[in-house]
Amino acid sequence: MIRVIDADGDCADWVFPEEPSTVRSARAAVRGQLGAWGLESLGDVTELLVSELVTNSLRHASGPIGVRLVRSTDPKGTLRVEVSDPLPDPPRERLAGPDEESGRGLQLVAGSARRWGTWPGGKGKTVWFELPLPGRQ
Repeated sequence: MIRVIDADGDCADWVFPEEPSTVRSARAAVRGQLGAWGLESLGDVTELLVSELVTNSLRHASGPIGVRLVRSTDPKGTLRVEVSDPLPDPPRERLAGPDEESGRGLQLVAGSARRWGTWPGGKGKTVWFELPLPGRQ
């Protein structure tokens, strides 16, 4: 795992290898950074959504997975979370059947985040979501 924090302390990102333990490592890294920022109240939902997106990357892409947190200081006050992987194809939100074991990750992100989306990158794509900072809606 490679970790970078910007000079202002409002951005942290990591690159994780393509291996099963990455989901656990990404959750721990996110929880630790939220604790350092005093945003423990966002821990459960952020950790859950990061788990879903990192799992999708492991399942569908090949290569390293990037996770980035950006704490916004604007009046809206948001936490932006980005998960990047080498697969250029954007994820598709779909309706999973009642007996299906998978297929609900993006529904969970869409239902839990203020906003979410995806954009293509030079060598893959990024899926992102935003959560309001505590005390700001």
